[in-house]
Amino acid sequence: MGKANGKGEVERRRLDAEHELPPAEEDGFVEAGAADATAEAPAAEDELARVKAERDQLLDRMARQQAEFENARKRAAREQRDFKDYAVAEAVQSLLPVLDSFERALKTAPAGEFRNGVELIYKQLADTLARLGVRPIAAQGEPFDPRHHEAVEVVESTAAADHHVLEELQRGYMLKERLLRPAMVRVAKHPKK
Repeated sequence: MGKANGKGEVERRRLDAEHELPPAEEDGFVEAGAADATAEAPAAEDELARVKAERDQLLDRMARQQAEFENARKRAAREQRDFKDYAVAEAVQSLLPVLDSFERALKTAPAGEFRNGVELIYKQLADTLARLGVRPIAAQGEPFDPRHHEAVEVVESTAAADHHVLEELQRGYMLKERLLRPAMVRVAKHPKK
């Protein structure tokens, strides 16, 4: 039996030796795996850098689109506010000749009930326009301002300072910060000495 055990032991060792890798192949296998791992590391880093760059581009694009949206929203709100503020401009402009007629009537109307009635209607109309943001432009005695005054005539005179409004022929009006109608004026010019 001892011989049989010895034979079986030898056979087992032979089979184990056939299935084992030689030491050189083991080292080669380890080196090949390490080489593959080091080759994959730069590829993974490149992929990570590419994904980060793409993310940064998308974040930048999103921030720009959000800013564009915010600007468009603000622009629409401003346009809507301006439209609301100045939508009455055309209607008010059509009422200005009526206001002018009342002013002329008050200059020529004799004292009495008729004049009192015209004054009340004029005041009511002027107050209504003031609530809408309409205000008269100061002209008489003011320095000539081409943004608010329209010079109909330049008159040599010493009654007013040089380049100042001598006389207002038609009152001008502003609607909030917008010019509705310039004041038609005569401008003083000092005679040359």
